[in-house]
Amino acid sequence: MSAGSRTAVSFFAGLCLGALALYVGLVWSGALGQRVATALPAATPASAPTQAAALSPTPVPASTATPAAGAEPSAPSAARTTFVPEPAPFTFPAEPPSPTPPPLDIHSPNEPPRSVPNPPPDLGDYDRLRSRSLAIPVQGLTPRDIKDNFAELRGTRPHEAIDMLAPRGTPVVAVAEGTVKKLFTSDRGGLTVYEFDPEEAYCYYYAHLDRYADGLVEGKRLSKGDVIGYVGTSGNAPANTPHLHFTIFRLGPEKHWWEGTPINPYPLWALRK
Repeated sequence: MSAGSRTAVSFFAGLCLGALALYVGLVWSGALGQRVATALPAATPASAPTQAAALSPTPVPASTATPAAGAEPSAPSAARTTFVPEPAPFTFPAEPPSPTPPPLDIHSPNEPPRSVPNPPPDLGDYDRLRSRSLAIPVQGLTPRDIKDNFAELRGTRPHEAIDMLAPRGTPVVAVAEGTVKKLFTSDRGGLTVYEFDPEEAYCYYYAHLDRYADGLVEGKRLSKGDVIGYVGTSGNAPANTPHLHFTIFRLGPEKHWWEGTPINPYPLWALRK
């Protein structure tokens, strides 16, 4: 056999061997794959979503998702919307109605005059009154017999006067010269006398009298020491405690006998003790 023939036979034989090896490889690969498939458990439909969920990214709640730049925020899903009732508006508790203010203290024939809240007395008042050496209005009393109860309360009202205790019928005298401006009877003060000083700057007020002195009338001129009445318990004074209720008012520009700024007369006599 020639060299060319031997070469052709060798090539043909190699080609056949290669084809056979390829066939055997394919057959072997198919058998191995079948054995592997048989060994592994078959996938169920229920496991597929679980695997897909494990591979998928974690979802972001709609309430916390941040919209992309320039994108309109989407409305929350109806399934995720939770209704929260709005709280009732806060209201302050109702305040109790304020008490009705008392009526103005208007003078009437059944009530004694009241002082008005004018500026309090100053040293000028005491200097002027001290220069007059006012007499003690209850005959027989001395400065040691007088107590300062000007600031005491009578119920809810300030006293604003000095009470001088004495037996019923003890003469009451004018503390200084002046004029009887008004004789007045009231529920609280009883029989009262209002005496104006000559300048009509001050009014001397005497109350709870048992009776007036004979001949006492409005407009009568008085001198210091003149008897104008007698100690008693008229008005709202206790029946078993006869006394004189005395005070001084600084008169206002209107010169009303029923109003003025009360002045404590006690210091005018206390310096004489």
